[in-house]
Amino acid sequence: MLDEPKMPKDKQFTVKVDDNYHYMDESERYDGGSYATLQQAVKRCEQIAVESLKNLYEKGIDASKLMAQWALFGEDPFIVGDTTKSAFSAREFVSEELCAKIIRGIEGG
Repeated sequence: MLDEPKMPKDKQFTVKVDDNYHYMDESERYDGGSYATLQQAVKRCEQIAVESLKNLYEKGIDASKLMAQWALFGEDPFIVGDTTKSAFSAREFVSEELCAKIIRGIEGG
């Protein structure tokens, strides 16, 4: 059995990003970077989720529809590393409230 490559000690947490459109297809996964602290990795996950929502925005979309679009086509970041439980859940982070805030920010409202 091959040993998994070890992360440098100063980079204990790696962000991975799945594509909701290609659910369960690890070949569509990409690396979102490695971070020294869990807080940095969580922040990066949040940034990826927000950018994904912004990219899915369409004029006239409402928060509920934006959230549904993300669930079907958005990027779903998560953290691997020295943690005993899931440190970040995009499905919990992405909410109608967040979607409404993003829509207001884009539309200047």
